[in-house]
Amino acid sequence: MEQFEGLTPTQTVERVGALLGCPPSSAQVAQYLDLQDPLRPLRDEFLLPRVSQLPPSDQSVADGSADCIYLVGNSLGLQPRLARQYLEEELDKWAQTGVHGHTEGCRPWAWAENNIEQMMADIVGANREEVALMNGLTVNLHLLLLSFYKPTASRHKILLEAKAFPSDHVSTYTAHTYLHCSSFKVLFHIVKKQKGEETLRTEDILDVIEREGESIAVVMFPGIQYYTGQLFDMAAITAAGHRKGCYVGFDCAHAAGNALLQLHDWEVDFACWCSYKYLNSGPGGLAGAFIHDKHKDTIKPALTGWWGHDVNTRFQMNNGKSCIFGPQHLTVVSSRLLVWVKVFHKAGMAALRRKSVLLTGYLEYLIRLHYTRDPSQPQRAHVAILTPTDPQQRGCQLSLCFSRPIHRVFQELEKRGVACDMREPSVLRVAPVPLYNSFSDVHRFIETLGAALRASSS
Repeated sequence: MEQFEGLTPTQTVERVGALLGCPPSSAQVAQYLDLQDPLRPLRDEFLLPRVSQLPPSDQSVADGSADCIYLVGNSLGLQPRLARQYLEEELDKWAQTGVHGHTEGCRPWAWAENNIEQMMADIVGANREEVALMNGLTVNLHLLLLSFYKPTASRHKILLEAKAFPSDHVSTYTAHTYLHCSSFKVLFHIVKKQKGEETLRTEDILDVIEREGESIAVVMFPGIQYYTGQLFDMAAITAAGHRKGCYVGFDCAHAAGNALLQLHDWEVDFACWCSYKYLNSGPGGLAGAFIHDKHKDTIKPALTGWWGHDVNTRFQMNNGKSCIFGPQHLTVVSSRLLVWVKVFHKAGMAALRRKSVLLTGYLEYLIRLHYTRDPSQPQRAHVAILTPTDPQQRGCQLSLCFSRPIHRVFQELEKRGVACDMREPSVLRVAPVPLYNSFSDVHRFIETLGAALRASSS
């Protein structure tokens, strides 16, 4: 797509329409963009369910043999085709070699993390020794806060955003529970959106840090807000927090594998993320953690364990303290499913991000074209987009609100083979993932949305 370099998504779509001699809303535009997409072969590396395989689908209104319209990678990524092979290889190794699998074969279990940490570090913009794969997201968040949240009489606040994911709130409370022996009452300072607006302004976040920073111990923000899809300016937030002496950490569950991250260069203090969304590791996939290496002499882990011991002396069993710095201190590090990260490395995050900007921009263009509120037609169904229109302030997700009851719209979409995500009270989260979603998927979704809106009004 080099011929469209420098153009906005709207300019690209309209230029392609003019090139083909058809309206920009035509399916021909989507087909052309798919043919020009250098990442198109990656779709074949994933298993895409058919409409008939989705439990809520209704084959009286949808072709059951067609591929579903899968726009819910922000909740669970598709299964890579090689996942079954990798799992079976490990099961076979266990069956055929038993304990020797710890040290033998192409992926020895005893140091399985060595096969994948560098690749994961590349995805989040970190050094290898700063990253570990372990636990689940919430556990990692607990452990990181235990290490970084050290309240004093003058600095004991935790800065959050008002609609943070519940685990972020729970973990901050839990961190204080563990530290209950202190006499300081933890205070949560909440950044709220402006009246009448759906997302936070960066300047408001920075103003709060500037105003309250000397009493803030930890700034704890998501990389991308799960409900609105807003991508926060992590570099600016980190710099502002550091100017006031705060530690700054991010929950990157919706950012890892979705946005271009530079956790090391931004000097983020700590971060964590899951791997089953944009990283496609499957249900129960290991989460990730990051601690900047500048803290190796200053931050001590709240919990240590076997896997935090230097592998060169781990089996001497002398109970010495030959530890390695980094997230490995915290708990078990293990991974035997390399396939999901390997797919990323075939494309590279920069290429994926370029496609994502255009793919989501195309979705936004068609929604605004077909479903913008028209005051002259008050009965006509319309759709509002909560997510910022600036590509630099979002990942691939658009959060949509409807003039029709959200439950009815969602139900009608599911009947027609659309997999997306409804969140209370009134948002449909739609996420075209550049690894496996196509421009034709987006066009099919817009057409299917029209049918769902008509059915929801009857």
